[in-house]
Amino acid sequence: MATTFKSPGDTMQAAVLHGIRDIRFEQRSVPKPGPHEVLVKIQRVGVCGSDIHYYTHGRIGDFVVSSPFVLGHESSGIVAAVGEKVTKVKPGDRVTLEPGYTCRRCYYCKTGRYNLCPDVVFMATPPVDGAFCEYVAWPDDFVFPIPNSMTLEEAALIEPLSVAVWAVKRGEVQPGHSVAIFGAGPIGCATLQAAKAAGATVLIAVDVEPYRLQIAQKLGATHTINARETDALAAVQEITSSITGFPPNFSGVDVAFETAGTVQTCRNTLAAARPGGVAVLVGLPPEPMVELDIVSAAGKEIDIRGQFRYANCYPAAIDLVVKGRVDLKSLVTHHFPLQQVEQALSFADENKSSSMKVIVDVD
Repeated sequence: MATTFKSPGDTMQAAVLHGIRDIRFEQRSVPKPGPHEVLVKIQRVGVCGSDIHYYTHGRIGDFVVSSPFVLGHESSGIVAAVGEKVTKVKPGDRVTLEPGYTCRRCYYCKTGRYNLCPDVVFMATPPVDGAFCEYVAWPDDFVFPIPNSMTLEEAALIEPLSVAVWAVKRGEVQPGHSVAIFGAGPIGCATLQAAKAAGATVLIAVDVEPYRLQIAQKLGATHTINARETDALAAVQEITSSITGFPPNFSGVDVAFETAGTVQTCRNTLAAARPGGVAVLVGLPPEPMVELDIVSAAGKEIDIRGQFRYANCYPAAIDLVVKGRVDLKSLVTHHFPLQQVEQALSFADENKSSSMKVIVDVD
């Protein structure tokens, strides 16, 4: 069936967050793409933890919902129109959107770390509108065509996979490495697969939900640990001790990833890295000030590496999916139509024991 498009200036439906747990559907004008912009008819949007947090708490750190705006930044769609200087894509192309664009001129942009650009514009971060709407106009250099073999659901999840790809780059995972991922949600399971694709051979997934650990095992985890039933740190040390022959207190993984965003998983991530190992902090705990055992980390010469989104990861992430090295389909567990976006956000927040990635079907 041929896709029909609205024209710039026509009205479209948008799910607008006005305050905590207050989403209202509004009619807005379809945006007109600028000379270097692409107008995309949004098809699929993944529900992210940040969307949930804005919906339930009205803020994340210094980013506060002070005026109505649209959530959703993990998106895919079909090109409806292009600006006069766009040559990368054409109407009818299926695409995924990298949700943050930058100045392209500052030191960080010019040295390849554009995720650190002070002037980044990021979807669904107040006051920038996101993709829980019918159409989005976006810069063409942050719009990526996808092959026919990729589903629109997979295309929407290129965003969280890019987080995982960048985490693995930050951790410098090498062939034969051992890794532990504290948090087996969508980001954790994507990081697990990205680490496997980079050559890691011991892949330990830690979570408190058996359902998520089952998915992690399906996606390649060699060991799973239920932290609700077992001392996760002791279990990681025992697993690696049996491989290296070192005593448990001198054992650990080459690279540990924190992907759950809790205080305890931050502590465990630092402690789980072997002497000389690396700890990558991917998730964001609700408390900015976290008490950590820095003395032990320093004594073991642990490299503690932060992460802020990603840079230059979309092409690599798309390639991993196309070549079958990462399975994103298994992460998608539930779909909701745009008209039920509030139910989608609440469901994703309240059903971690039986869901993984919730997708909003805009079209």
